[in-house]
Amino acid sequence: MKLTPTSTIWMDGEFVPWDEAQVHVLTPSLHYGWGVYEGIRAYETAEGPAVFRLREHLQRLHDSARVYLMDPGWSVNELTEASLELLRRTDLTSGYLRPIVYLGYGTMGVAPQLDSAKVAIAAWPWGSYLGEKAEQDGCRLVISSWQRNGVHSVPPLAKATGAYVNSALAKVAAIRSGYDDALMLTPTGHVAEASAANIFALRDGVMTTPPVSDNILPGITRDTVITLARDLGYEVREQSLTRSELYVADEAFLTGTAAEIVPVTSVDDRPVAAAGCGPVTKQLREAFQDVVHGRNTDYRRWLSHV
Repeated sequence: MKLTPTSTIWMDGEFVPWDEAQVHVLTPSLHYGWGVYEGIRAYETAEGPAVFRLREHLQRLHDSARVYLMDPGWSVNELTEASLELLRRTDLTSGYLRPIVYLGYGTMGVAPQLDSAKVAIAAWPWGSYLGEKAEQDGCRLVISSWQRNGVHSVPPLAKATGAYVNSALAKVAAIRSGYDDALMLTPTGHVAEASAANIFALRDGVMTTPPVSDNILPGITRDTVITLARDLGYEVREQSLTRSELYVADEAFLTGTAAEIVPVTSVDDRPVAAAGCGPVTKQLREAFQDVVHGRNTDYRRWLSHV
C-alpha cells in the first residue's frame, strides 16, 4: 500500500516534519534487522477518533523489545500519550500507527550495541490491506514452501523487523502465483499463520485457531475475535490445524490489525464450504466493526479516544 504522508512523526520525544524524519544509512537495524515494531489502527467514532487496543499493542512492543534485549526508554504510558498527541497533530480521523524501536547509529557488527535504542511513531491513512475484492468475496490462500520461523531460529512471539523477511518471501511467492496471501507451516506440518495474519477455521459450529506453541504471533485482533466469538456463544479452541482441515472447513477467515477480519474463499484451490464470507464470519465482522467504531459500549475499555 502506497504511503500517504502526514504532517509529522514522533521521534524520541520530538515531533519532526514527515520528510525530515530520517535515520543514518548505517544504523545497525537496517543492516541486521534488529528492531521491533507494532501496527495499530485508529477508527472514527461518534466521539471522535479512537485507537483500538492501544495499550495492548504498546505493551507487546515492550515485550518484543525485551525479547531482543532492548530498552525503549519510554514507558507504555508515555508512548500512549505520544500516539494520541500524534493523531491530534496529524488531524487523522482514522488511520494506522506504526511505532518502531530501532538501534541508533554508532557501531556496526553482527552483535550490535543494544543500549542505543531509539523510538519513533508514524501515522497515516490506511485502506484495505488485501484489497476490497478479497475483503468482500474472500481471499485465495496457498500453502507456502517457506516454513514459518521456529522457536529455535527467530522468536515468533516478538514482532521483529528482520523476522518479517520470512513473511515477505512467502507473500511475494503467493502473489506471483496468483494468490492473495500465503499460509506457512510449522516444522511438524501444522498450519501456523498467514504472512501477517492469524487464521481461524470453523467446522460443525466449532472455531479453531492455531495455538501460540505453533510458532504464531499472538495477534491482538486474534484475541479480540476469540473474546467476541465466545461472548456470542461459540466454542473456540486453540489447537493445531492441518492443511486438510482447512480444505474441509465450513468457513475460514484471517485476522490482523491491518487485515481486520477477511474471509477465506479457498486454500490451495480447494474452496471452503462457504466459498466466501459465511454467516459466522459475517457476524464476527459486524460485531468487530461495532466495537472498533464505538457502537458497542460493552467493549469501550478497548478504545483510547484522541
